[in-house]
Amino acid sequence: MEETLRVLNSLERDGVLRRYAIGGAMAATFYTEPVLTFDLDIFVLLPTSPGALLTLSPLYEALRSRGFSEEGEFVKIEGVPVQFLPVYNDLLREALGEAREVPYGSTTTRVLRAEHLAAIAVQTGRQKDRDRLRMLVDQAGMNREYLTDILVRHGLEEKWREWTR
Repeated sequence: MEETLRVLNSLERDGVLRRYAIGGAMAATFYTEPVLTFDLDIFVLLPTSPGALLTLSPLYEALRSRGFSEEGEFVKIEGVPVQFLPVYNDLLREALGEAREVPYGSTTTRVLRAEHLAAIAVQTGRQKDRDRLRMLVDQAGMNREYLTDILVRHGLEEKWREWTR
């Protein structure tokens, strides 16, 4: 995976991505017991194209030029299936902006904060998100005041209460 992160860092340095951070199940493993996951979810801010359209085409073209290919909704980068998820709302934009820089081997990467992972799980609302939320609450040592602030700011406090009763 470290080679995959090096490729992502080079895409950011080259301006293909404005910013990225690891999200999803892989991000949760930075805070909790490891869980089985088959892909690497990467939240990205992309440069805007003319007319302010959001497109993954320049990213996929840059990856193809580096020898990587798409497989369904993933791009296989150094053997790791990577799913690129454009930031599409205020919570994700905030989460990406507040992502923590962490070492992975000798490579620096960014990972969404546990508090944002919890809020995103609540917002997304799938069963696997409920399961991830339980793990984060039990194991991640989240800053509860910071989490509450995120939930209030993004209108998720009622759903949080329902999920954590």
